[in-house]
Amino acid sequence: MDRFALVLVIIGALNWLLVGLFKYDLVAHLFGGQTAPFSRVIYSLVGIAGLYCISLLFREREVHKDEVK
Repeated sequence: MDRFALVLVIIGALNWLLVGLFKYDLVAHLFGGQTAPFSRVIYSLVGIAGLYCISLLFREREVHKDEVK
């Protein structure tokens, strides 16, 4: 679940990078505009994934035996 959420957040971040640099919304372009139902689903999933990833900030990191401290 963590990786899936992280992938969605990365997709959202890349989309915002395109919007910021080139005024180009890739999600809207691929799925029929910002108000198209499927685009809204994608935007919502990315937002939910972002909220979920907040929990990653507060989790303890697993330490493996082979890691050097």
